[in-house]
Amino acid sequence: MTTNSQRPSDIFHDEDSNTSNNPSFDSVLSTRLSRRSLLGAAGVATLGGTALTGCATSGPAAPVSSLGFKPVAKSTADQVTVPEGYTARVIYALGDPLNAATPAFKNDGTDAEFGNRAGDHHDGIEWFGLDASGKPSDSFNSRGLLAMNHEATTDEKLSSFFIHANGGTATLPRPAAEVDKELMIHGLSVVEVQTDGKAWATKPASAFNRRVTTMTPVTIHGPARGSEHLVTKYSPDGTQARGTLNNCGTGRTPWGTFISGEENWFGYFFRDAKDDDARKKDKQVQALNRYGRKAGTASRHGWESGGSADTYTRWNNGAVAASAKDDFRNEMNTFGYIVELDPYDKTTTLRKRTALGRMGHENATFARAVAGQPVVAYMGDDARGEYIYKFVSAAKWDPADANPANRLAAGDKYLDKGTLFTARFKGDGTGEWLELSMDNPVIAGSSYFEFKSEADVAVFTRLAADAVGATRMDRPEWGGVNPKNGEVYITLTNNSARTVATVDSANPRVYTDLKAGKEQKGNVHGHIVRMSQKNPADDAFQWDIYLFASEADSDKSQVNLSSLTDDNDLSSPDGLVFSKATGLCWIQTDDGAYTDKTNCMLLAALPGQRGDGGAKTLTHGDKQVTTHVGKPQTPATLKRFLVGPKGAEITGITETPDGRAIFVNIQHAGENTKMADVNDPSKFESRWPANAGYGAGQRPRSATIVITKNDGGIIGS
Repeated sequence: MTTNSQRPSDIFHDEDSNTSNNPSFDSVLSTRLSRRSLLGAAGVATLGGTALTGCATSGPAAPVSSLGFKPVAKSTADQVTVPEGYTARVIYALGDPLNAATPAFKNDGTDAEFGNRAGDHHDGIEWFGLDASGKPSDSFNSRGLLAMNHEATTDEKLSSFFIHANGGTATLPRPAAEVDKELMIHGLSVVEVQTDGKAWATKPASAFNRRVTTMTPVTIHGPARGSEHLVTKYSPDGTQARGTLNNCGTGRTPWGTFISGEENWFGYFFRDAKDDDARKKDKQVQALNRYGRKAGTASRHGWESGGSADTYTRWNNGAVAASAKDDFRNEMNTFGYIVELDPYDKTTTLRKRTALGRMGHENATFARAVAGQPVVAYMGDDARGEYIYKFVSAAKWDPADANPANRLAAGDKYLDKGTLFTARFKGDGTGEWLELSMDNPVIAGSSYFEFKSEADVAVFTRLAADAVGATRMDRPEWGGVNPKNGEVYITLTNNSARTVATVDSANPRVYTDLKAGKEQKGNVHGHIVRMSQKNPADDAFQWDIYLFASEADSDKSQVNLSSLTDDNDLSSPDGLVFSKATGLCWIQTDDGAYTDKTNCMLLAALPGQRGDGGAKTLTHGDKQVTTHVGKPQTPATLKRFLVGPKGAEITGITETPDGRAIFVNIQHAGENTKMADVNDPSKFESRWPANAGYGAGQRPRSATIVITKNDGGIIGS
């Protein structure tokens, strides 16, 4: 998160390594190519109680045409609050066992075996259905797999303190035993869930359950496979790597696999202050700086200090040996990709799909696959001043691949070859996708960075986007594709670095906002951009800003441009998912700017379409900027559905095919607790979900909840 929010777990969102001279919109286009216990208030339900769900034979949901629930009020209570008539239940939290041999979680910092437990910081999540016999099913509603990311860990002063008995070690060197535990709480998990018609629960002994950690073997795919930039002591031929890290957003491919985006991986690595000199004239120095790892920068957890084994030394990506085959100078280059996993087959090896570029990935969201047309995915790079991307496959979609015999082989077909593009927004409401390949003479002839191959473009994607002049955006995060009309929505969470000098049509706001009397500046609350194309593979697009996040009482001429009210105002949109069952757009927040008034939240929206508003000119002193605004929101089109516990971010969301159960992740409750208070529950910022009756101990835990309607109906209707 940016500096206006000051969330400890999101410090690395503060990265602003884009020092290119790229304009923030199209001033030089002509020179370029192509987020328990009961609440006393009436009309609201809180987490706890029995959940009702639709059964396997429930029919498909019809699109929701109105939001049939009473909006949840803003709240700073330490609980999950959902609308009247709904029930939320915790089903899967940090440390929960994933096999019968792993003991129950004590939640006192003494637990081990995290390779067989739920990881920390539940983030993006996807549903993969199972029928009664345990076979993949896109229509069965009472049994399935939840695949999710475990992004990071609640930490302070190096240590992931809630998972260590006395808070851990806050100085270097870190004890190996502490590092070992932290290495295992990151990554991914797959867990089977089922309902008996009354309540949902996980199946701890399921053969499908799986954990992926920072140590899990993965294979490199796409144009960077075998590249000199991926050569390490672990993989001298640059084709293999270990683990996945800081995974944030997710997606589901048209062929039924799980997609995970590696986001703030760069902060886990260490470079000595003299590493630039050791590398001499290696062009990777420029790339390391561009990707947030300047020489002498401390790592987030000090994992590199755990000992002399490769387990620890791999986190020092300095040039410390004679060649790349003898050290881990390129280890950081093995992170930053879209990772693909087959949730149905735990014997398969993860793929890192380098053709989709290397960046601070949130998720990848796919356009509807059409026979004979390329597969298209949209992505955001979550840091201030970064870009929006699109990948277009070389292979044309074959509907037979919707249920392939080998799902990862289908991924090889559609994700290993294709063309990556980055977006440039024009002031007239149009835009252009700029090609990132050696076929683009701007890249092939770049004097900004030396590109010699498609592997260079795949590994150093940010520099390629710099070179072609992409539009610098306000932290592009989750993307979603409206199933009704194919329009693409990208959340732009906020940007404390946005100034009057850099405002543009697609990022038009800069203002001062107060939090507890303290000024916050820039694009404090963020917005959501919307794009449309005749065909997803087209180079040209049109755009507007669907939603300007804002406090309800802000100036409607300059800040609250979407006319938000107390029923739907929000700050820092992050997660964004469209329901395939109902067409609702779900918006989640990762907010630190409005948390004096409310905890983070989940909102439901009835999306319109691009162009349903009009142009609006904003005045910033002597400067004016014209933007394109979606129609004003009302409580009929946008409502607050959920408010989370203290300190938590609302992250991933997924649903059963009939839309009668949704699964939502609650990340890092109590993250503002201090390490010194780790054994004093009275000083915890949050004690959720223990205070909602879930699990042992009182330390806060990230968790997955399931929300159902008490009458068994469709969520949101």
